[in-house]
Amino acid sequence: MKRFISAAVFWAITAFSRAVIFTFSRWEVVGADRVPTEGGLVLVGNHLHLLDPPLVSASCPRRTHPMGKRELFETPLVGWILWVYGAFPVRRYSADIGALRAARNHLRNGDVVLMFPEATRSMDAKLHPALPGAAMAALLARVPVVPVAITGTEQVSIPSVFFRWILRRRLHIRVEFGEPFALPHSPGTAEARHAEESTDLMMRRVAELLPESYRGAYGAGSEGKLVFARRPQQAAPDDER
Repeated sequence: MKRFISAAVFWAITAFSRAVIFTFSRWEVVGADRVPTEGGLVLVGNHLHLLDPPLVSASCPRRTHPMGKRELFETPLVGWILWVYGAFPVRRYSADIGALRAARNHLRNGDVVLMFPEATRSMDAKLHPALPGAAMAALLARVPVVPVAITGTEQVSIPSVFFRWILRRRLHIRVEFGEPFALPHSPGTAEARHAEESTDLMMRRVAELLPESYRGAYGAGSEGKLVFARRPQQAAPDDER
């Protein structure tokens, strides 16, 4: 019964999201047919706006289980909706074993997990060094990764969206799914080092789908470098995402 209710809530919210996105933007989805139709899968994408999780979920042909910051789940009503929707919390900028275990369980059940490895939205629309959580989840569950590139949502704001709609100058929002790929397993490599290398590989696949102006830390000049983020000692302010 719980699974039925959760699925019903997810698809109801997704249908509403699709209607809103279609109404107020020129919504383009590319490569949705590249998403495997069954089996555990990690979707990883760049993060430009708070609306990115429902946008990717609305663009994906399969149900997704997004990872979100724990503070949202502690908000009255919002937290309940997120739980029923199928999202799960993470304590950002920390080694959250509980979140990693939740992701692994979803993946082993054959579900799709949606993660934004930068851990917070980009304020300049460029890719920033990513944390290794998404790569570790994919490696632990031994499932493929599908890169997702988002453009256009960095321009979204409530007043401007309505004004553009009235003037018939809707924002162009684009979501592109890349080809699925498996992260290489290297038994002889230290676990931390392997996660860092896998994170770099994963984010470069995302960068390949983005225009050069969005690639940031994974763009021109970064070739041959290992780019990843180390967890800071203190978390960033909650309102950054």
